[in-house]
Amino acid sequence: MIKTTQTKHLTQRRNETLLTLLETLPGALFVIDDDMTIVYANASAQTMLGTTQEALVGNSFWHSAPPLVSTALYQAVLKARQTRKLTDVEYRSPATQTWFHAQISPTGVGLAVFFQKNTEPTQCQDALCQSEQRYRDLLEHSAERVAMLTPEGLILEISQRPLADAQVLREEVIGKPLTAVPWWASVPHAQGQLCAAIEQARQGETVRFEARICPHSGRCLDLAVTLTPQCGTNQQVEYLICTGFDITRYKRVEEELHTVLDTLPQFVWVRQPDGSIAYSNRRSHDYARMMSERHPEDEWFPQLAPNDRQCIQGMWRTAPRTDITYDEAVSLQFVHPEDRERVLAIQRQGLEAGEPYEFEYRLRERQPGAYRWFLSRGVPLRNEEGQIVQWFGTCTDIHKQKQTEDALRQSQERVNHLMNSSVIGIFFAEGDVVVEGNHTFLRMTGYSRNDLSQRRLTWGRLALLGLKTSLTQQAHQELVVQQYATPFETELVCKDGSRLDVLMGGVAFHGEVLQGIGFVLDNSARKELERRKDTFISMANHELRTPLTAIKIQTQLLKKRLVRQGLHEAAAALSRVEEPLTLLERLVGDLLDVTRIQAGRLEYHWEPVDLDALLQDVTSTTQQMDPTHIIAVRGTISRLLLGDKDRLAQVFLNLISNAIKYAPDALLIDIEASASAETATVVVRDHGIGIPKELCEKIFERFYRVSNPSQLMVPGLGMGLCIVTEIVKQHGGTITVDSEVGKGSTFHVTLPLTRES
Repeated sequence: MIKTTQTKHLTQRRNETLLTLLETLPGALFVIDDDMTIVYANASAQTMLGTTQEALVGNSFWHSAPPLVSTALYQAVLKARQTRKLTDVEYRSPATQTWFHAQISPTGVGLAVFFQKNTEPTQCQDALCQSEQRYRDLLEHSAERVAMLTPEGLILEISQRPLADAQVLREEVIGKPLTAVPWWASVPHAQGQLCAAIEQARQGETVRFEARICPHSGRCLDLAVTLTPQCGTNQQVEYLICTGFDITRYKRVEEELHTVLDTLPQFVWVRQPDGSIAYSNRRSHDYARMMSERHPEDEWFPQLAPNDRQCIQGMWRTAPRTDITYDEAVSLQFVHPEDRERVLAIQRQGLEAGEPYEFEYRLRERQPGAYRWFLSRGVPLRNEEGQIVQWFGTCTDIHKQKQTEDALRQSQERVNHLMNSSVIGIFFAEGDVVVEGNHTFLRMTGYSRNDLSQRRLTWGRLALLGLKTSLTQQAHQELVVQQYATPFETELVCKDGSRLDVLMGGVAFHGEVLQGIGFVLDNSARKELERRKDTFISMANHELRTPLTAIKIQTQLLKKRLVRQGLHEAAAALSRVEEPLTLLERLVGDLLDVTRIQAGRLEYHWEPVDLDALLQDVTSTTQQMDPTHIIAVRGTISRLLLGDKDRLAQVFLNLISNAIKYAPDALLIDIEASASAETATVVVRDHGIGIPKELCEKIFERFYRVSNPSQLMVPGLGMGLCIVTEIVKQHGGTITVDSEVGKGSTFHVTLPLTRES
């Protein structure tokens, strides 16, 4: 214990002695950590900087010691940090023009930097060579205003011109962020541009931008600024060279050019390479203001797709003249809704490819609902190196030209529509009179071209007497309001008095008289097939259900009698007869359900349903009926849902039965049950013959069966999945299938756990 205490006292005395020695050193000593924060500064360091220990410790070395800061020192510090070796450097301070000899030594906490003033440097010649090389680099990258920065943007060296502009001394800015000097800090927008550029440049990217700064009150300069990163042997950015070219005179000339452009009747705009607006002429401003005053509440922008919103936001970035950005943003919303997506796509493609582009589009007029056609062109302007420096564009009113083109196009379209099809009947009508029709239409209805030329064919003669009023009014209303009639099924009266089942639709052309083109598709074959099918189903239900019910009842009665008589073997044999009777009864039930679905009369009895119990009952029943397969149920729902228990049982019984039928050699049927906060999901998976992907949607259609020979060997009429789909739909759920030929099928049934009453 005594020995430990003595050791502590000895260590403390040694530390005090070391600090005393450091304080008496003739040179300035700084200890800095890895973040370049001052940990210790001796008395000579405090005297050299004219400050106290408390003012230095905890602050950045580059900020706190501007008389010592230089590019040479910064590079030596980087070298010492990278090599972890003692590094010497002799240099002249840009702020005080004093020569220093600095020794940088790695320590446990960072670096120890020892400074001595050096009136006659031993390495003066080498230092001068290094200085000449650095200034040669500066001259290669700049014209007037030059600064050397750390990657973080701290000023290491700066030329005299920006100091003279701002009327400040070099020692006032050395070691400080360039963004904090008066000529940048006094203009927040320009300061923000510089901050963003420094962040890009420190990643190794050369950055160029234009900014308007104010060196002092009453004077503004337009600068073309370039930030060039300089990398060391390790390809890491060691420092940045910032150059600024005075383009004030060029900007004045540009403003004179804008004055001329303001007199043009076209919309004229100039964009930066990134698509941001740099200028738009008075014609554009006037239009945007006029429309924004009439329609200030348009809200189309939030409804666009995310990619389109990002594209528009890119075009609305803040420009030097903020009112232009606002005017452009307002005017864009007045593009016709049908043209917006196309316009954005063409502009995006042109900007990305750097190629000229043009497009026609419609802009809203002062009158509500009125639009005018314009032709927009964009051309890239390149510098000597071939880089795009600006985009120049115009927008010209071509509305009258488009009206002429549209009139010609409509006339040509009528001819093309009339002669277009040999399958679909097409006719052209003026008001209620059919004035033209193609060969297919005439063949369908039995009329001749002479009938058309004599204007004897009217809608009144084609339509059935009971449908004339309702269909005429409905079709006419749709044509007037939306310029097209929704396709509908009807019967036409042919010239010989016979009736023809057709599917009809049409489009309208508004003029002095309502004109339209009608489309007629012969629907008689499909209608006849549906009538025969419905008749067969109705007859099958009636003819099969009654005797089937009688057979089943008699079989059950006979089975009970045999059991009472002790003839158990005969009763067991009779039980095996009941199974095909049950299957046949189910088939007849499916036929009846399909008929009811077609008529919209399938009944449901709504009650809380425990899906877990329901699945257990269905799988148990199916397992008894077909013991050759193993039905494995995994997971639980653990929730009740509102539904028809028998109909839901019918859904899962059908899916499990299909899985067994279409997987004769794969004996495992997987059923997975799961639930989320809002839905229950049941997955039925087999490992059988599978379904081609292109047919996965069609298997839910009524009476559809895959024509694959291996599937046609399985008995069935193609009704089960149609019924399943309807039941799931009526429960507010969905059913989908994933399948691959030779690997099996997976059906997903999703049902809502909560439903609105």
